[in-house]
Amino acid sequence: MQCGECLTAPPPFAHAIAAVDYGYPWDRLVAQLKFRDALDLGGVLTGLLREAVEHSDAPRAELVLPVPLSRERLRERGFNQAWELARRTARALRIDASASALLRVKDTPHQLSLPREQRAGNVRGAFAVDARSARVLQGRSVAVVDDVMTTGTTFAEIARVLQRAGAREVHAWAVARTPRPDEG
Repeated sequence: MQCGECLTAPPPFAHAIAAVDYGYPWDRLVAQLKFRDALDLGGVLTGLLREAVEHSDAPRAELVLPVPLSRERLRERGFNQAWELARRTARALRIDASASALLRVKDTPHQLSLPREQRAGNVRGAFAVDARSARVLQGRSVAVVDDVMTTGTTFAEIARVLQRAGAREVHAWAVARTPRPDEG
């Protein structure tokens, strides 16, 4: 199902899949994974995402990538929650995954702290394809995984970067999607 905004201004990614709405209890589980090192929750959240992907009518992806963290944020957190979700989901779906094909080349403020209209500018130029990995993208359908999709601007920026690098199509996969304020 497409929203009205996607019909009038289609995003650069082919499909978006989110397992649950970002609300109770899922918001708490995602926050625990992300900020409290609760890696044991990765299995539950991955199961939700895998099930949503399997029940989707979207074409099958051939490669799974996580939304990358900047070096600073990775050092601070100690792990990338998107990679934890991506690698487990890829394994469950028997799809190749790569933690290094996509890079975050600019450390940016958390999207959550910014108003909707500033988010696209915040992530513009923040991502790049690792030159050594570019060939694995050529002509492939790529799924990008993150824990939460709010406005879709991070996924949109990544989709543009991957398509310029040769990906045939890009899919946005998230465990949770933040409902728009007018939904509900």
